[in-house]
Amino acid sequence: MRIVRARQISQAYFLILFLWLCVAASVGEEWWEMRGWPVNWFLQLDPLVALGTILSTGTLYAGLLWALVTIVLTVLLGRFFCSWVCPFGTLHHAVGYLGSRGKRAAEQVRQNRYRKAQSVKYVLLVLLLGAAASEFMATPRGGFPEKISGVWTVIVLGLLCFLLVAARKAFGGAWKAASRVFFWGGIWILLVWFFAGHTLFSASLQTGLLDPLPLMHRSVSLVVLPILDGAAHKVALTQKFTAGAWFIGAVFLTALLLNLKIPRFYCRFICPLGALFGVLSRYALWRVGSSESRCRQCDLCERHCEGACDPAGSIRISECVLCMNCLETCTEGRIGYRTRPSPRGEIVGPDLSRRSFLVSLFSGAAAVPTVRLGGSLASNWSPHLMRPPGALSEKDFLKRCIKCGQCMRICPTNVIHPSTLEAGIEGFWSPVLNFRIGTSGCQYNCVACGHVCPTAAIRPMILEEKQGRGEFAAKGPIRVGSAFVDRGRCLPWAMDRPCIVCQENCPVSPKAIFTREVYRTIRDGGFVVKAIHGQEVTIEPGGLAPGAVATGDYFMGIVKSTKSVRWKIVENTKSGLIISHGNQSTPLPGPGSTVHVQVRLKQPYVDLKHCTGCGICEHECPVRGQRAIRVTAENETRNRRHQLAL
Repeated sequence: MRIVRARQISQAYFLILFLWLCVAASVGEEWWEMRGWPVNWFLQLDPLVALGTILSTGTLYAGLLWALVTIVLTVLLGRFFCSWVCPFGTLHHAVGYLGSRGKRAAEQVRQNRYRKAQSVKYVLLVLLLGAAASEFMATPRGGFPEKISGVWTVIVLGLLCFLLVAARKAFGGAWKAASRVFFWGGIWILLVWFFAGHTLFSASLQTGLLDPLPLMHRSVSLVVLPILDGAAHKVALTQKFTAGAWFIGAVFLTALLLNLKIPRFYCRFICPLGALFGVLSRYALWRVGSSESRCRQCDLCERHCEGACDPAGSIRISECVLCMNCLETCTEGRIGYRTRPSPRGEIVGPDLSRRSFLVSLFSGAAAVPTVRLGGSLASNWSPHLMRPPGALSEKDFLKRCIKCGQCMRICPTNVIHPSTLEAGIEGFWSPVLNFRIGTSGCQYNCVACGHVCPTAAIRPMILEEKQGRGEFAAKGPIRVGSAFVDRGRCLPWAMDRPCIVCQENCPVSPKAIFTREVYRTIRDGGFVVKAIHGQEVTIEPGGLAPGAVATGDYFMGIVKSTKSVRWKIVENTKSGLIISHGNQSTPLPGPGSTVHVQVRLKQPYVDLKHCTGCGICEHECPVRGQRAIRVTAENETRNRRHQLAL
C-alpha cells in the first residue's frame, strides 16, 4: 500500500472517531450515549493540555498521562500527529486540497514555500505557556527566597552580578554563556522575592483558545452538531442552543476557509500544538530527507508539501508534518523517510530567536496580572458569574479549564454555555450557567459535567455530595448561588396576580422557596350588595369581566368589627358573584352592605439556608424578559468569601 494512501485512511478513521465521540458525549439511554465511550481521548492525547496543566497547577491529572504516548511517538517519528491523527488538521488538509485544484504548478509551489511568519505559532506557544507558568515563575514554592530577607537578597544578587560581569571580561568563552544564565536566574529570583504571594500572580491556562483539539471539540459540539441535529433530534431530545455560537462558528469557518488562500494556514502560522510538536520533532529519530545531495530542482515535492518545510532544499524538520507527499511525488526516489540526516542539510530548530522567546515568555507571564488588575478575583468579583456545580474556586478554575466545551455538550438541560463577557477576557469561552436557555435549571440529580471534564476544572462528585446527604450531610449541598426575588417584577408582589410557580418547582426538600399569604382588595370603595339569590350575590356597580375572579384565588370579604370575613368566589358574571360557603358559618351580608373583592396572594420568599442556586425557579418564572426571581453567585460553595453578608 502506498504510504500516502495509508495516511489518508488514518486521517479518515480518526476524523470519524472524533465525530463519533462528540456525538457520544450526550446523556441518554441509548447504547451510544455515554456508555463507557472515551469521549476525552483526543484531549488526553494532547501534550499541550498536559504541559499547560503541569505548569499552571504543578500536577498532572491522571487521564492526561495519555499525552506521554504522543510525546514518545513524536520523538521517535516526528510530527506524525498533525497529518495522521489530528481531526482539525485533516479538515485543513481537505479544504486546502480543494483550494489548490486547478492551479498551475508554479502557483502551488509558491503557496507551499516557507514563510518567515510561520514562526508566529512558536511565539503564540511561548506566550500561552508563559501565562500558564506565571505562578510558577513568580511564586516561591517553599524555596530559599522565602527564607532570606529582602535586603540580603538585593545585596547578594548585586554582588553576584558584579562578579559575573568581571569574570566575563577576564575569561570570556564559557563565562559568557554562564553569566547569562546566572544573570537571568538572578533577575528571576529578585522578581520572586518582590512578588512572592501576590494574588495577581496566579497561573492562567489559555491554551484552549487556540489549541486545535479543544477548538475542534468546542466548534463541533456547540455549533455543528446542534445545527445538524436541529430538525431530526436524534442526538438531543430538544434543540440545543449555545450562547455566542455565532462567534465560535465564525472562528471555525474562518480557520477552514483560509486554507483556500494558503494550504493548512492554521497549522503553519497559528497552531500552538503544532509548534510544540515542532520543538519535539527536532529530536526525532526518523525524519524525511533527501537521499543524496544532488537534485534536478523539478520542484515536484514542493507542489503538495503540507508543512511548507522546503523538502527540495535544507529541509526544516520542525515544520515537516509527515504528510509524505514528497515521497510520492519525487519521480527519482531521492526523498525518503529514514534515520540518516539529509545530505542536502537540515534545519532542526524552530525559527525563533532568543529575544523573541524571552519577550514572548515574559509577555505571557505579565499579561495575567495585567488582566487581573480589574479585581475580578478580589472584591470586584461578578455575582452574575456562576460556574457549574463542582467547579473549583475561580483562581484554581482558571488554572485548569481548557474551554473544550465538553461540560456544555453533556449537560442534559442545556444550561452550561461558553462565557463571553461574564468572566472577562481571561474566562472567555469558559463554562458558565445561563438559566434562561435550555429546558430547565441545573438538575438536582445530575453530576454529569464533573465526570466529563478532562482536566478536573469541574471536579467529579457523587450525588450524595451534591445533595448534601449521607456522609456529606454536615457540609450541606453544593451551592452554585442563591435565588433572589425581584419584588418590582414578581406577580404577587408588584401586580396583585396569583403565582406560585417558583415555589412549586423548587426541587429541594425542605423547599428553599416558601410563601406568605396576604389578601389585597382589587377595587377601592368596594361594591354594594343589591340582592342575594341563594349563592349568587348581585352587586353594583358591575363591570367585572365574566370569569375574571373565578380562579379560586378571589374572595368576597367584609370587615366585621376587627375581623375580616371572606367567602370564596367560584364564578362571576358582569354584576354577580357566585360564592362558596364552605365551612363558613357567618351569614352573607344583606342588601345595602358594602363588600370587597379580594385576591389571595402567596408572596414568595427565599430561604438561603436551603437554596442551592439550581436556577429552576428562574427558568420556570412566567415573567418573560428579565425574570422576577433570579440566581446570582452569592453563597456559592466554591468560594466562602462570596457569602451574602446581611
